[in-house]
Amino acid sequence: MTALETSVWTAVCALADLAPERGAAALLGDDQVALFRLLDDSVLAVQQHDPFSDAHVISRGIVGSRHVGELEVPTVASPMYKQVFDLTTGRCLDVAGKAPVRGAAPDLRTWPVRVRDGLVEVGT
Repeated sequence: MTALETSVWTAVCALADLAPERGAAALLGDDQVALFRLLDDSVLAVQQHDPFSDAHVISRGIVGSRHVGELEVPTVASPMYKQVFDLTTGRCLDVAGKAPVRGAAPDLRTWPVRVRDGLVEVGT
């Protein structure tokens, strides 16, 4: 589902509540979501659950960037075992010598996010 196809938007916080290049956790229904405000004030959302440690800690990760092909993409490194994830796609870029816990995919789920009138809204 793309952001254009999203029919339900849920306000989760004010943009001012998010520190640039830091994560924050939010509850979206039954899902724990990790929100990241970038320096350009865009916000990205991925699952809070770390598939390698089985802990809900992604929002506590280290924000950075990495070259993927010709592009520089925003990333987060898990605070547990340091796997690196692309914040735009959720793809695991570096497994850091580990395998996901049994039954888990190595990539993170993502959600569309928009900022309207100073509020961060996550689409479902």
